[in-house]
Amino acid sequence: MDLQTVLEYEAMVKLDLPESERIWIAEKASMLEDSFSELSKVDTEGIEPLISVLDLNYTLREDIPIKSISREEILSNSPEQCDGYFQVPKTIE
Repeated sequence: MDLQTVLEYEAMVKLDLPESERIWIAEKASMLEDSFSELSKVDTEGIEPLISVLDLNYTLREDIPIKSISREEILSNSPEQCDGYFQVPKTIE
């Protein structure tokens, strides 16, 4: 990444970085770009993508909804309520 690109990103996010930081960012971003370009050279044809790098079988429980706390119990802790809902101060006019 060159300094001009860093300046463009800097303008987009409305920052004003010192020159030393711009140079540091450009160097680090170039290192990352080089690393990713090396990875793009790896032949992955016919390789199935992994969900996880670990060889784990995730056993998920059945998603069964249960009613654990009644609406009345929850609203009993509310300082104000209206028609079965929490009542809060208006925040937008």
